[in-house]
Amino acid sequence: MTPEILLSAIIFLPAIGALILALGFDGKAVEPIRMFSLAVTVVTFGLTLMLWSQFDYDVAGIQMSVVGRWIPAWNIYYRLGVDGISLPLVVLTSFITMLAAGASWSINKQHKGYFILFLLLETGMLGVFLALDFFLFFVFWEVMLLPMYFLIGIWGGARKEYAAIKFFLYTFAGGVMMLIAILMFYFTSGGGEHSFNLIELANAAAGTSTEITTLNPSMQITAFVLLFIGFAIKLPAFPVHTWLPDAHVEAPTPISMILAGVLLKLGGYGIIRIAFPLCPYGAAYAAYALVAIGVISIIYGAFAALAQTDFKRLVAYSSVSHMGYVLIGLGVWKIVDGTTYRPDFWLQGVNGAMFQMIAHGISSAGMFFMVGVIYDRVHHRDLNKFGGLMARMPLYSGLAFGLFFAGLGLPGLCGFIGEIFVVLATWSYSPVLAIIAASGVIFTAGYILWALQRVYLGAEYTGPHSEDITPINGRETTIAGTLLAMAIILGVIPNSLFSVMEKSTASLVDTMQVGYDKALVDIAADEEEVAATVSQVQVLK
Repeated sequence: MTPEILLSAIIFLPAIGALILALGFDGKAVEPIRMFSLAVTVVTFGLTLMLWSQFDYDVAGIQMSVVGRWIPAWNIYYRLGVDGISLPLVVLTSFITMLAAGASWSINKQHKGYFILFLLLETGMLGVFLALDFFLFFVFWEVMLLPMYFLIGIWGGARKEYAAIKFFLYTFAGGVMMLIAILMFYFTSGGGEHSFNLIELANAAAGTSTEITTLNPSMQITAFVLLFIGFAIKLPAFPVHTWLPDAHVEAPTPISMILAGVLLKLGGYGIIRIAFPLCPYGAAYAAYALVAIGVISIIYGAFAALAQTDFKRLVAYSSVSHMGYVLIGLGVWKIVDGTTYRPDFWLQGVNGAMFQMIAHGISSAGMFFMVGVIYDRVHHRDLNKFGGLMARMPLYSGLAFGLFFAGLGLPGLCGFIGEIFVVLATWSYSPVLAIIAASGVIFTAGYILWALQRVYLGAEYTGPHSEDITPINGRETTIAGTLLAMAIILGVIPNSLFSVMEKSTASLVDTMQVGYDKALVDIAADEEEVAATVSQVQVLK
């Protein structure tokens, strides 16, 4: 299969499936709708595995490029491609979406509309990770907004309208920030036609493009701040995280799995793919702020989780804490004296951040699924009313322990690798911040172990709806077991992921250093020009 067909099929197969659902299925045919939608996600996952099999690990740059003119008047292209940074996230997206489709058997109304929106959401997410045109990236980013809004607002819990509107407003505000930055890059890209080409814009920032020029250092700072706010909302980072707990609590279980497993990764990916390469000077200028915000997110999210009595809200706040490690890993770019770097430690931080995104996608999706399994039976999430589920549901409890331990960061499971890489990289940047970030692991162990003790241990459960508790079924066991197996594989064989992304992350670090050097040269040239102008004025006087 050619790259043009493969990449486009990965993105648009779910949308085609949604169209077939809309036109070819009776809304009352619940089981055929479910099975067809699951089949579409399975085939999409298979296509992403085919993409992985064709990927060359030794190539750092973009592979399987697809370029086609889309809106010639504005120089907008249908431009796709994949590298070691985007490939793991593409596979994660199709994997989590497939499992979430399997978890959607718990949806009990308007099945046709639900799965149409579900498949459109998958198209938007995959498009973001494969788009290499800034305008096309923005289109896919916004395409995700409406399906998620309706999936929460229609199929959510008691406060679903409030949560959906809050999600929409936060995400839309971030999109506006991004749009302003897009226009800044487009209208300042000189030397030829204005461009939305992300690769050329990154090359221009590094001074290696012969086609276009881009923002000067001072404008890079402004653009980076705009982009960072837009992506930090999706990450989410403190203090723009408040939409997340409400959205998670009110969303149905499969949508919570996608929110935690995929949508939060879009923020980290946007920083790596766009904000850093296009604004290397701005990234260096804001590096300490990024690390500080990440540390605050870790500690704040952990303490907020400790204070929860709602099982699902506890897991939601754990995502705020765990994604803080991603922000720290990306931000530990240390400029020692204005000209020298510690690229080895920053590369370790970037690799740790990437690994943490994938690991969190697995563990958090698993934790939300396990919460949903028991909620479907007892219809409440009050931690104070649980206890003793191990006696009633031993297989379910064992799987839950494994997935929650993965989120805890237990060695041998996926959550440990990314966090330890990030903390080690942070030590070279700031030992104080590294110690504070490492202490988050202790608080994480506290709220997870406390939750496990209250829910699964103790006397046999006799709380609300105890008569409805049934053993975990085959479908639920398959989903939970698959997630736990992936958590173990990544924890035991981390190089299965590092080997894919290490060339691309190393190239990113090198490009950022070159871009920062170029910015210093531009600043020095501007200062010399100003000094010369002042001297001329003084001579004239």
